[in-house]
Amino acid sequence: MYQAPLPSEYQALSRDEIAARIRAAKAKLGDRVVILGHHYQRDEIVEHADLMGDSYKLCKDAQLRPEAEYIVFCGVHFMAESADILTDKVVILPNLAAGCSMADMANIMQVKSAWRQIQEVLGEPELSETREFAVAASERQPSNPAPPSPARPKSAVLPVTYINSAANLKAFVGERGGTVCTSTNAPAAVKWALGQSERVLFFPDQHLGRNTGVKLGFDPEHDMCVWDPFKPLGGNTPEKIRSSKFLLWKGHCSVHMRFTVEQVAQAREQHPEIQVIVHPECTLDVVRQADFVGSTQYIIETILQSETGSTWAVGTEINLVSRLAKAMPDRTIFCLDPQVCPCSTMYRIHPSFLLWALENLAEGRVVNEVAVPSEVRANARLALDRMLDVSAQPVAD
Repeated sequence: MYQAPLPSEYQALSRDEIAARIRAAKAKLGDRVVILGHHYQRDEIVEHADLMGDSYKLCKDAQLRPEAEYIVFCGVHFMAESADILTDKVVILPNLAAGCSMADMANIMQVKSAWRQIQEVLGEPELSETREFAVAASERQPSNPAPPSPARPKSAVLPVTYINSAANLKAFVGERGGTVCTSTNAPAAVKWALGQSERVLFFPDQHLGRNTGVKLGFDPEHDMCVWDPFKPLGGNTPEKIRSSKFLLWKGHCSVHMRFTVEQVAQAREQHPEIQVIVHPECTLDVVRQADFVGSTQYIIETILQSETGSTWAVGTEINLVSRLAKAMPDRTIFCLDPQVCPCSTMYRIHPSFLLWALENLAEGRVVNEVAVPSEVRANARLALDRMLDVSAQPVAD
């Protein structure tokens, strides 16, 4: 989205001046505002965050401050949308240009086209939730759990979207009985979906979908195919679509695609006792070479619980890796990619933008509000609530 340039007075401020004025604006607002920060944010943002987490944790944390009127979300656009869907707060994104290149790799028209083609191949009519169910979702209060999906025969395909997607894609999924997932709960979400359906259409990140399927015991060659939205049938034959359990959208994270098996091998050669931990948005080849695989929250907790003196190569965004290294000087922690690459869209949440948003709010002006349209909100809420409900259930082996 377009973000107008900051007023010149904010562009001329020093780092210390910005930090001091942010603290003053926060003090003036008090409990009326809560600042959520994603782990990939720079330190100058993290120091002002009230709650930190990955996408899944922040999805839940957005509901933890009932006294707050405003959420200032230091993340990217899809995260702010999810916070707006899940709460009755006014949600503010300091820089509207903070999007997600992966989320942009699947748009609603492409997904609807793919869905129609898949339905035609599988010979299944369009399936969606009943109108009454959608209305019930729109009337449900944030504190109430989602009702169970209506009983129905196992469908031919069910959509599952990574939380790194636009609100209208979450609504598409919710309307058709599917769910959202995060890197934390993807195995539980996909296992649940395959209990309702013969196969899943997983978008927009093919790598998280593939790694999740392999973790659940599926064969990446025989049970999966990649759906290229720019090709008829996604570049597949009807037979391949019918034989696949996973239809994986051709999308990826630009940061996590930088990590390679050669980097893993080099790290092991230089540090024989090293432990390699990577995010599941990495390629399957990299994941197979790693010792541990998990979400940013999992990466943090795993290294925190590790032995003093241990050495870690970490395959995720550099701001998080640098913060871990600084917080634990008794361990050796470094980024797997020597040519470090920050998430460029997360980096657009500059402290000056945060200050601008907070000072306007302190003066009674809301800027950069992220508000999901009502016609999208109900079914998107349905998909997110279903994710939270599925995640709360124990996953059988």
